[in-house]
Amino acid sequence: MDYNIDLKELSERESEKVEWKENGDDKEVVKKIVKTISAFANDIANVGGGYVVCGAKEIKDEFGFPKVEYTGLSANKLKEIEGKVREQCTNRISPSIAPIFQVIDNPNDIETKILVFIIIATSKAHTYRDNETVRYYVRIGRETIEARNGILSQLLVNKQVIEPFDKRANPKVDEKDIDTLLFRDCMYEMKLIQPTKPLESYFSDNEQIAEFIPPLCVKKSLDGGLCLRNFALFMFGKKNAISLNFPDIHTLISIYYGTDRSGPTAERHSLTGSIIEQAKRAIELLNMQAYTAFDKTSKTPNQEKYPKRALQEAVINAIVHRDYEIAEPIRITVFSDRIEIMSPGSLHWGVDKEKFLSGKANAKWRNQSFAYLFHKLQLAQSEGQGIPTIIRTMKEEGCPAPVFEIGTDSVTCTLIAHPRHQTIRENWSNSR
Repeated sequence: MDYNIDLKELSERESEKVEWKENGDDKEVVKKIVKTISAFANDIANVGGGYVVCGAKEIKDEFGFPKVEYTGLSANKLKEIEGKVREQCTNRISPSIAPIFQVIDNPNDIETKILVFIIIATSKAHTYRDNETVRYYVRIGRETIEARNGILSQLLVNKQVIEPFDKRANPKVDEKDIDTLLFRDCMYEMKLIQPTKPLESYFSDNEQIAEFIPPLCVKKSLDGGLCLRNFALFMFGKKNAISLNFPDIHTLISIYYGTDRSGPTAERHSLTGSIIEQAKRAIELLNMQAYTAFDKTSKTPNQEKYPKRALQEAVINAIVHRDYEIAEPIRITVFSDRIEIMSPGSLHWGVDKEKFLSGKANAKWRNQSFAYLFHKLQLAQSEGQGIPTIIRTMKEEGCPAPVFEIGTDSVTCTLIAHPRHQTIRENWSNSR
């Protein structure tokens, strides 16, 4: 089949879809090409696949922008690269891949050609084997990277290899690990209680507590007994059941007198139990930091240090959207001039970083059950509204804009105190 590939059109495509390789006969370069082929087939970005173009390389133009230079391949080198790549796609990728290839003219040299491998996304999750090591690879932006932690989980969920973490069955816990009083209170708060239906009827594998939410339990295949899904344990489970099975699922709050960690802490709290209880207690403790500074000479004489709405949204975002497969607690650190809220797990791969920082990103759920039920509990805004609400309320109260740090394994939201409190603190320091 002729795909009528246009090199100019390829050079203008988004980076998730095209990889440029000047050569490809070197052993290590072949490995990189085949890893990228497996990444395009895995298609975590949901763009349909991609192209690996051999005989071209990316350079910078005189203004520093990316530009493609067509170096071309001789007939012998082209045949060699094609053979090596095909062999490794069969022997090193599992399930194996048979990439489509096409040879096209080099626009800069009639004596050489350009070799293009066309990879169509599949419904499988493909691994690449390097000696004894087997890994999954995905395409993120311009890079082919190993899929780890949350990205690996997302890939396996997308390919239906595993269920999302929140909906996954946990064979170590069953209906006896539900805190019945907590569950009843939450059902009332969410207005999901049905007077004619006993609460225990929901402790099954066929009764949903709400639309979009699967039953709390799953029937085990071996003995036919019931086990809880993770969201049921995390939201309605007994404290000891959560701590025993997930000891790192807690929230640490440290409060310092000064502006860094060099001084002694004023307070330290370790919040355990269900994530609902952790959220409510964390909000309660942080609201104590939102005290008011008075200035009778100002048009706004009463000024809170932090808007409470921003504090609540930052806490809920950290809890609802964290990666629960990373064995780290949520860390909230209170300084005299700011509050830092660190949530394990990087930004969801499907969220555009720049749009996220500006509060304009589309909603992406890492834990859909948590997001939906926290909204029903009126602890969270509608989907996609958390970050915009933080930005808006900080601006409306006259506080500096929130700062978001997006790392490879965490996202930190920093809320900076209102300037009036900074002035009061400086005056107090100068008077000592």
